Amino acid sequence: MAVGFKVGYYWFQVGTSDFLHSFFSTICIRLEHGKWGRVYPKLMGELYQGCLKNQDVNEGLEELRKVRKELKNFPSSDVIWDAEDLSLTPPWGNNISSDITDLSNYFVTSDGRDLISVLSEAMNEAKEMQCDIEIDNL
Repeated sequence: MAVGFKVGYYWFQVGTSDFLHSFFSTICIRLEHGKWGRVYPKLMGELYQGCLKNQDVNEGLEELRKVRKELKNFPSSDVIWDAEDLSLTPPWGNNISSDITDLSNYFVTSDGRDLISVLSEAMNEAKEMQCDIEIDNL
């Protein structure tokens, strides 16, 4: 089942729920020292729980900007598949594109787009439309 970001009637495709969970797990372990939502409460707390309210979108965008900047400091081999079980690895292992240089560009949606860019686009759309952004299943 496909998961993505819903903004009003717009849909921003991500991929599988495991893949999206890996993105948030990587942020938790690598940038929040294992304390989910402590550093990035809007992304990790509110959005991950399903909905980032419109009034919090600006803070969410700022958190996302910081996440992208910080993830540049980690090699792609530092990806976390599941924060609750660190022994798990991505199903594709280390077989990744040479275009992936670090964790800031590791996460590519099922339709070939950079996940952080897709999330930023969805959040900007929510800001423009003055509505919430939700994680939803298609």
